[in-house]
Amino acid sequence: METPEEYRQRSLETWNTMAAGWERRRAKMDRVTTPIRESLVRALAPEPGDTVLEVAAGPGDMTFAVAPLLGESGRVISTDFSPEMVEVARRRGAELGIVNVEHRVMDAESLELETHSVDGTVCRFGYMLMPDPPAALAETRRVLRRGGRLALAVWRGPEHNPWVAIVGRILTERGLMPPPEPGAPGMFTMASDERTSELLEEAGFGDVRIEDVPVLFVWSDVDDYVGTASDTGGMFANAWAAASEEEREELKHAFAEAFAPFAVDDGYALPGLALVAVAS
Repeated sequence: METPEEYRQRSLETWNTMAAGWERRRAKMDRVTTPIRESLVRALAPEPGDTVLEVAAGPGDMTFAVAPLLGESGRVISTDFSPEMVEVARRRGAELGIVNVEHRVMDAESLELETHSVDGTVCRFGYMLMPDPPAALAETRRVLRRGGRLALAVWRGPEHNPWVAIVGRILTERGLMPPPEPGAPGMFTMASDERTSELLEEAGFGDVRIEDVPVLFVWSDVDDYVGTASDTGGMFANAWAAASEEEREELKHAFAEAFAPFAVDDGYALPGLALVAVAS
């Protein structure tokens, strides 16, 4: 089993590599996850003048949804541990002309911020992938002012997310992806109300509220899926790169068979379900 430090280094290398793909696919991924973004903004309820921290910001979609709500006197501190991802977000902010954002390279498990210095924190699909979620949540609690809120999103279990679970199962069965190790970071490690609530409460949060937010991933064909997943999914990209041409053709055939129940007139539509939690 990897040590936490080995995982951190591998994860950093992966996300630096994936940053360009996320920049290419940003618009599509943002459209798909719009219901989650809107739910997080409602849960966070930012007000003009607030200072909001985004943890694991990636391309910064949450940052740019929140920043206009804060007015000239408010600001977003948009952070990610990947320098390449921070640059993606910085470029997007410049394109949008948003000036009340500070982009910083920062590890969520060791935030370089003063205690009680932010009014709210938002994190979309970050804590579940961190080697030490309790440490990251404790740091989030430390930097929040009294009464400040954390709004986070993670994925529900694989039975609710065939858009990723189907392909993960096929790759694992064919030996191209390792099976998940118990307790290791992953997409479904915070899938239950009980686990997410437990982590939040252990970090010092109270008044935890949870809701489910459905989304729909649409691809025109299997090649569209493979292209998107190669650009945005680190584990998929590594597995696909390791596969031979013959294996890739076999995989695409297996994907098409598995996606058949989700066929629509213009391709495939696979559902997803996120858990959105707010705590203070």
